[in-house]
Amino acid sequence: MKALRYYIPAILWIILILVLCTLPGKDVPHTGWFSIKNLDKLVHFGLFGGIVFFLALGYYRQKKNVPALMLLVFVLSAALYGLAIEFIQKYYTVDRSFDMRDAAADTLGAIAGVWAFKLFRRWFLKPRTATVQ
Repeated sequence: MKALRYYIPAILWIILILVLCTLPGKDVPHTGWFSIKNLDKLVHFGLFGGIVFFLALGYYRQKKNVPALMLLVFVLSAALYGLAIEFIQKYYTVDRSFDMRDAAADTLGAIAGVWAFKLFRRWFLKPRTATVQ
């Protein structure tokens, strides 16, 4: 249970995505900044990249290393979650529909989440060196 604390940002992010993606269609803004064509694809890209980023960050903080296989598991999990969200939109939400392009943006975002995590690790999570006394 103690290990769960490393994943709180990822869990909250996943819940945020579920809430945002299951809003009724009438509650999704369609004017102003939100009227930009295909902006929703960029939003999906960022949201699902965030899942992988936060999961990898939690794993790294817990284990101090993230194997490539674990990153693959995170990407596949986020991509499947994105696909599940599309089916939820089709069958359980009002005025929303299944969009394969959204699922593709989710998957590409998940892959980009690996890249974002690796850059973040390189720039901000440098290993501590032992100090000589």
